[in-house]
Amino acid sequence: MPRASRPRLLVVDVSDEGRDDPAFHAELLELTAEVLRAADETGFEVRRVAAASSGADGLLTELDSADAVVVTGGEDVDPEFYDGPADYPERGQTFPDADRAQIALVQRAVEARVPLVGICRGMQVVNVALGGDLVQHLHEGGHVRAGVPDDSMVDHEVRLDPASDLATVLGGSRFDVRSSHHQAVGRLGSGLRAVAWADDDTVEAVEHDGSPLWCVQWHPEDAGARGDVLTDLLRAARDAEGPGVVLPM
Repeated sequence: MPRASRPRLLVVDVSDEGRDDPAFHAELLELTAEVLRAADETGFEVRRVAAASSGADGLLTELDSADAVVVTGGEDVDPEFYDGPADYPERGQTFPDADRAQIALVQRAVEARVPLVGICRGMQVVNVALGGDLVQHLHEGGHVRAGVPDDSMVDHEVRLDPASDLATVLGGSRFDVRSSHHQAVGRLGSGLRAVAWADDDTVEAVEHDGSPLWCVQWHPEDAGARGDVLTDLLRAARDAEGPGVVLPM
């Protein structure tokens, strides 16, 4: 595909500065770098931005020229955006300005049917943006290796609804995945349906009833991930029917 004719992918991270944990910051940059590499190989022209510095207006302007969006992982979503208690176990750093900007981006993308992929925190932001809430802390563990700065990933299995669009996109209904999260989707947002679960019934993927949207709670972009999940998600976003009729919210 000639480069000038490539579809445009907007990759949205949380922030480029202000993190309390330099090791976590470095890990996030590595994960995003893999998304950028895979997107280029999939045929996208890629534009990467940080929500905290772009703000809502900046992200919405970026969306106007995008053919698809990826919302990546990062810190906890601030509980003010889903009316959750401010005090909960293992609460991490938050970036409320980034949350506000990403929520506006998700809402506009869904309204306009811009294909959207959410990864880990990206899935949580999507759920909050559409009116859902979060499980604030997974007390039993099993989804993150705490206190391991160079590798917080946990390997586990997820099962997909074989009748879901995502199972078709990924070509299967059971996957060995790598996760790193202490929060999860709780009450589902408007138009979303859960389509994958871990053995402890934590929701591991969602899709949307009326918009080309696929979100996974795990990290298919991690260096140790197996299979072609990241590439399959990017291809689905590339090939999906683009912006069209605005959906009622």
